[in-house]
Formats: sequence, C-alpha cells, structure tokens
Amino acid sequence: MRFILTTIILISFSHTAFGQSAKAEFDVIAPPVCANNLGETVQFETVESTRVTSAAGMARRNEAGVPVVYRFGYKFSPPALQQFIDFHECAHHQTGDIDRPHPPQNSPEHMMNESIADCIAALRMRDEIDDGKGLLAEAVLELTKAMQAAGFPSLTTDSRVSNIENCMQKDTSSEDFINGVLIHRGLKRDRDPQSPTHNNCPFCISAVGNLCAGFFCGTV
Repeated sequence: MRFILTTIILISFSHTAFGQSAKAEFDVIAPPVCANNLGETVQFETVESTRVTSAAGMARRNEAGVPVVYRFGYKFSPPALQQFIDFHECAHHQTGDIDRPHPPQNSPEHMMNESIADCIAALRMRDEIDDGKGLLAEAVLELTKAMQAAGFPSLTTDSRVSNIENCMQKDTSSEDFINGVLIHRGLKRDRDPQSPTHNNCPFCISAVGNLCAGFFCGTV
C-alpha cells in the first residue's frame, strides 16, 4: 500500500537539546474539506506518538481502502503549520499520488510530488483562509524551524521555502493547478483546447536548488 509522508518526517529528537526541552502545546484545528481525484472523501485521523515533537502528516489508503490523512504531533505546532500540513497531505490525494507508484525517496520524481503538494497547500491557504497570506508566512517560519531542528541541510530548507513563496504569487487557483497536474498525468481529460496543458503539454521545470518547482507551460 502506497503512502506519502510529509518532509517533516517522523523523527525523535530525544538525543538533542531540542527534544529534551519542554514543548508548548496548541489546540488542534479542525481538518479542512478534502476529496481525492476520484471524488472520494478523505478522512483525517489523529495518531498519538511519543516520538514526534512537531506536526507531521501521512497520506495513504487504510486497510479498508479509505483515503486517509494521519496527523501526528499536531498539538506541538501552531495552527498555521497544522493547516499547511493538512493541505499538503490532502494535495497528495487530490493529485492522485496515493494511487500511483511511489517514486524512490529523494528522487527527482519524489521531490516534484512534494513541491506540487506544497504549491497546492500554499494556494489553498492564500485563497481559502482569512488573512491566508499572513498565516502562510507564519507556517513557513514554523516549517523552517522544524526542518532545521530535524537536521535538514539549509539548501533543502531554503529551496522548499522558495518554492512555497513562488507558488503563493502564482496567478492561478488551487483547483486550476490541480486540474493541470491531473491532465498532465493522464488522470483527467482536458476539454479546453485553449488550456496550456492541452495535448499533453509537458511541465516547464524551474530548478530551485535541490528541488524542482512545478510550473505548467504558459505560466512561468
């Protein structure tokens, strides 16, 4: 069974000063509305774990085949980061990642999937939440802290943040962006001959450090 784990991986900081210090706790937000590319409702489930010191998420189908986002350690992160991770994991369902072969960890294909999910999360926060841009800025700050604490190289962190910030400026909606991804992957038919993704127009790729930010032809 395929699953996606957000790049804030489930990791123990028990041997670091970060992990030893007392962690503030926050209220856990209500999950957003989420349906996958097949129209199935995605469920959100909270999982208690003693190894997680920052919010993390996992998108997969459960044993019954139901699309689920598992939420770990949400109480240890502010609402802004909780919201971003919910949207990010939802995006893996929306773009069909869960039902596609999962590429090798840290491969270009895997990093592209993560960049796309980040982009959709940024667009949804920007457009669907009051003061979405301000909340997204807070989420990026908390995401940066969490990735640094987990030991990610600064280039990886900076590349991810740059992709999120670039996506926030895109002149498109999350719905249109998701449709473009699905059309490109052959998971949805494009009925608009004027669309930049018509006739399987390929991705226009913009390299950002170690990551690739996904842009569709005509939108760069």
